[in-house]
Amino acid sequence: MKNWYAKSLAEIEAELSTDLKHGLNSAEAGKRLAKYGPNELVERGLKSPWKILLEQLTEIMVVILIISAVISVLLHEVTDAIVILIIVVLNALLGFTQEYRAERAMAALKKMAAPKVKVHRDGHLIEISSRELVPGDVIQLDAGDAVPADCRLVEAVNLRVQEAVLTGESEPVEKNTQLIQAENLPLGDQRNMVFMGTVTTYGRGLAVVVQTGMQTELGRIADMIQGVGQEITPLQKRLQQLGKGLAVAALAIVAVVFVLGLLRGEPIRIMFMTAISMAVAAVPEGLPAVVTIALALGAQRMLQRRALIRKLPAVETLGSVTTICSDKTGTLTENRMTVTVVDVAGNRIDFLEEVQNYSPTMPERRKIEPVMVEQPAVALLLVGGTLCNDAVIEVNESARGGFVSVGDPTEGALVIAGARAGLWKEDLEKAMPRVAELPFDSERKRMTTVHRLNQDELPEILKSAERVISSEIWQPYISITKGAVDSLLEVCSRVWVNDRSIPLDEEWRARIEKANEEMAMKGMRVLGVAFRLCPPEQVEGCEKPEEKDLIFVGMVGMIDPARPEVKDAVATAKSAGVRPIMITGDHPLTALHIARELGITTPDGEAITGAQLASMSIEELKKALDHVSVFARVSPEHKLKIVQALQEKGEIVAMTGDGVNDAPALKKADIGVAMGITGTDVSKEAADMVLLDDNFATIVAAIEEGRRIYDNIRKFIKYTLTSNAGEIWVMLAGPFLGMPLPLTPIQILWVNLVTDGLPGLALTVEPAERDTMKRKPFPPKENV
Repeated sequence: MKNWYAKSLAEIEAELSTDLKHGLNSAEAGKRLAKYGPNELVERGLKSPWKILLEQLTEIMVVILIISAVISVLLHEVTDAIVILIIVVLNALLGFTQEYRAERAMAALKKMAAPKVKVHRDGHLIEISSRELVPGDVIQLDAGDAVPADCRLVEAVNLRVQEAVLTGESEPVEKNTQLIQAENLPLGDQRNMVFMGTVTTYGRGLAVVVQTGMQTELGRIADMIQGVGQEITPLQKRLQQLGKGLAVAALAIVAVVFVLGLLRGEPIRIMFMTAISMAVAAVPEGLPAVVTIALALGAQRMLQRRALIRKLPAVETLGSVTTICSDKTGTLTENRMTVTVVDVAGNRIDFLEEVQNYSPTMPERRKIEPVMVEQPAVALLLVGGTLCNDAVIEVNESARGGFVSVGDPTEGALVIAGARAGLWKEDLEKAMPRVAELPFDSERKRMTTVHRLNQDELPEILKSAERVISSEIWQPYISITKGAVDSLLEVCSRVWVNDRSIPLDEEWRARIEKANEEMAMKGMRVLGVAFRLCPPEQVEGCEKPEEKDLIFVGMVGMIDPARPEVKDAVATAKSAGVRPIMITGDHPLTALHIARELGITTPDGEAITGAQLASMSIEELKKALDHVSVFARVSPEHKLKIVQALQEKGEIVAMTGDGVNDAPALKKADIGVAMGITGTDVSKEAADMVLLDDNFATIVAAIEEGRRIYDNIRKFIKYTLTSNAGEIWVMLAGPFLGMPLPLTPIQILWVNLVTDGLPGLALTVEPAERDTMKRKPFPPKENV
């Protein structure tokens, strides 16, 4: 895979033999289509239904029953043979329906391809099917377009792309055309590239296609999904061991009894019937049905705890999990950027602690919060963050908290912060309507809006902010700028301190930069706000606002906060011998901050980045996993590599994920856990379980239910094996005591399925043991 982001546009133009202004001609495009093939994902190597069915019929316990049926036919005991074969077919169908499912992960992946694309051909902009795209084509991207192939950007005008399907991070990424001189960059850092399956959310761009079809990043994920084998569950492994043990014991006993019977002169027909009866007695025919019923009941109970089981064996596997590899965004955190810290003139405030009006959608407006009155600069900071903003809040009863923010998540956090403090955007916009703006762009890293000050219409809620504004020379307009702190300081000449503005000298500049750095080191995203009052001549008739001589007001620090219930869930998991590991595409500092807060890692714990992971061998990674619990800036291959290393260490791994990039690791893990709210169709199809509330705590609850089910299945197996042992002894004793055959094969099947099976079902609904989440998981190699 070439590092296209590290090549200049001139190099790409020469290498692809294309024209970045006019694109390819139709003749050349046709030749390349024949050479590279259609721009689509290809299905390959899928397991056929017949192969799955054959696997069900070749298990050793089933083979014993089939041989018994064949011998019964040869002895003209057709009824016995039919009954035995019915049991074989029912058990095989039970296993088949559990394992077989259409490979919908690939189908869901293929749905992500853009149906149409605007492309420059023969010097004209035309619309064609995305299947016809070839390397060297030049395409146009507008807001809302799905990206049809992997492309290098030629032009980018305020372009933002939603890459969550590939990187797992929900915030749109700002794109540009600048050359990046680096090696092995994660996808999230390749700012001059756009990838198949992602969506443009803002702006427009021109891009040259560099990879199509299975050569794209989405294609590589498709390859990984199809190349990953399905892991069998711990219970399946243990039942296979049990089956082999029972088979060997049954064959040995049957052989001994058969030979001894012949030596005693017993009729060969009688000895064959005895052998068949003993073989049938040794096989716990009711076990598959009871296990399936137990798993189904467990799945129903898990659904009540917000966990949807897609594959029944996953119910039991959850009880054996030793490691949970969890994404950060939305699973460990709320997936909602939240303002947590406000800093004005070096005075830092814990915002959520100070602000009591927690709901930003309360129908009745409350008075301004006390902190706003005590520190009017805080009010102006929040007013600026709310007005210099394109996001809005909408009531949504089904959403967490009863509301959603519409627009950029970072801007949404600022609007919500203002509303929580009693500064409602709709009130602010009436008192201070926007009259001009300078949109954000990635070069300036700032956004500016200009508002008319209707002094007579300012409501009571704005009085504290008015005190700040009116302490300057009154003007009818206010210009508000928000953006990255370092960028904002470039256009500021003064700073607000103690209700007045003073010159922004080097000392204050250093203090602001230090505060910004401290907040960033805690994993926060930091934005600054500045303002200035403008006379009419600087606003009316001007094409765009000027960004100069601003007064720096302060900073807000925001973070996607940890879910409140997750910390206790992490502690519960650890006490149960289950180790949580965070794997995220986010920045290492942010990941470590959340991991330390939740107890996933120690205060001095380290994080391994995707770049470091790429250079490690599996053996080196296995050693690192002994002490590292946080992985940041990871790619799909890295997640797969982590799962592989853990499994080679003997761990039973649960892996969470919501994006397309997570699908290979979800399929490889012993338990793949997809997100029900934010998860893509691809991740859900690859997963064993879906979290309906996207909550880490639900995984821990499901593990508890899984342990209960595994314990109950063990109880049933012990019960049924003791019953079968009694049948074997009865069958052994009969011929040697000169008695007729005590039980025919049909009678034994009846006993196993009805007399033993139905009472045994009661064991599958036993309540959990008191110490269920206080003990370690059963060792994977332990006999059932």
